[in-house]
Amino acid sequence: MDREEVIRYIAGTYGAQPEYLWSDSPDACIFRHRSNRKWFAIIMNVDRAKLGLPGGGSVDIMNMKCGPLLGGSFAGKEGILPAWHMNKTHWLGALLDGTASESDIRELLDLSFSLTMKKKRNKNNNGTEVEP
Repeated sequence: MDREEVIRYIAGTYGAQPEYLWSDSPDACIFRHRSNRKWFAIIMNVDRAKLGLPGGGSVDIMNMKCGPLLGGSFAGKEGILPAWHMNKTHWLGALLDGTASESDIRELLDLSFSLTMKKKRNKNNNGTEVEP
């Protein structure tokens, strides 16, 4: 998937539109939940050398939230790398140049969306809210 395909997929699946927050990085965009405003994905254009990738120029990448256990299972896959400029324990990056598989990108987006969703609180017998 490339940048435009991912943006269309996110809009159609999660109802989120890209937000361009930084004037010094006009191509970087984030995607948030409408309910809690938490980010679940960010797309950036990064120099390949900064990512440890061969060749010159830059590449579009998308960072998504992922827990450490599942992150480890994705980390060895082609086109999946440690997140750029995010906590590398809880975020992964995917190359948006056709290297990462579409199914991996969609699965990681679903996971990231779920992990950043507003958590429901449970009530105990006294009606007091408790963590789930």
